[in-house]
Amino acid sequence: MLLTTQDGPDGQTALRRANLRRALQLIFLNPGEETRAGIARSTGLTAATASSLVAELIEHRVVVEGAPAASTGGKRATTLGIDAGHHLLLAVVIRPTDALAALVALDGGTVYEERISFSAAGRDRGLHEMFTRIGRRFGGRLLFACVQVPGATDGLVVLESVQLGLTDAPLAAEYGALLGVPVQLINDVDAEAVAEAAAGPAGQILFIHLGTGIGASLTTDGDIAPGPRLRGGEIGHVQVVFGEAGRACRCGRRGCLEAESSMTAMVGEDFTEAMSTEDAAALLDAADPAALEAGATALARAIKLLAAMLDPTEIVLGGSARLLGERFLDRVRTAAEYPSRGAAAVPIRYDRTHLVPHAGAAQTALSAALGVRWSSGALRAERA
Repeated sequence: MLLTTQDGPDGQTALRRANLRRALQLIFLNPGEETRAGIARSTGLTAATASSLVAELIEHRVVVEGAPAASTGGKRATTLGIDAGHHLLLAVVIRPTDALAALVALDGGTVYEERISFSAAGRDRGLHEMFTRIGRRFGGRLLFACVQVPGATDGLVVLESVQLGLTDAPLAAEYGALLGVPVQLINDVDAEAVAEAAAGPAGQILFIHLGTGIGASLTTDGDIAPGPRLRGGEIGHVQVVFGEAGRACRCGRRGCLEAESSMTAMVGEDFTEAMSTEDAAALLDAADPAALEAGATALARAIKLLAAMLDPTEIVLGGSARLLGERFLDRVRTAAEYPSRGAAAVPIRYDRTHLVPHAGAAQTALSAALGVRWSSGALRAERA
């Protein structure tokens, strides 16, 4: 979006944009260390072209020059870093009863944050007021916004969100009009998966969210694979327990994965994803051990089948799963360990704890605006 140029016909313009992204990605991965000469070496471009690309990035206030690089003989090169002083990305996380908005600088640092709570009746007004307030205060610096929502979305419209009671809601256009910048929507589980992928090495990750519902997302080197109907990962209402042994599900069937392995199924109907860790721990202490055992077994069945089909690098349990502790994770691993001829064993772990809650939406906004990714440590909750 930002990386535009007027030099030459469309083919040349596209090539220059691609080279700008290649150069910028190198700087994002090595801020304070990358140089013009290093970009030329890594990309195979000429020194003159690399210098021209860097000049354009500096002009757009995306890149800044830093200190001289270590001497290798001759004139010392100048290092390049990310300009964190101007452009901002807006990352918003909307849940059924609250929302978090964070303004993120291009270096990944959060420069402003606010949270609002609302009832179902007051949600739209509260969100509109928040977006209007942020647009008025930061509009001159805003580059792009990503809004994370529970439910299926095509990036512009909420196709269906049971949690928010929305169907075919064009929220991207609605919020974009208030902010004055482009807005992209992302499903909440996809956002968590993007954050997890951005914080680690390349690979194929199957991310499973445990909360009041259950959803999954598959990423390959950080990119979501949603499927042609944008319904990939909707695993909550797949049956994993059959007959009368299956628990009743809110969808009207029995034995759905959500009815067996969601947080509400295992620790009680009072659980909400907005509750404090202390309140969730109290529910866990009072939970029926048999429900936890059954939930772990049902989840392992789904994991085993998905792992055999998708052959992911690893499987990550996120959402509120970590509240269940290491004993629950060990149960899932044990139940999924049985030999399955022809299928490879896939490691299962909890998600990382050091990421800011808006990490997935922020990374999605950066990718949409500039076509690059942060380095793995950029979106830590506590940064050096």
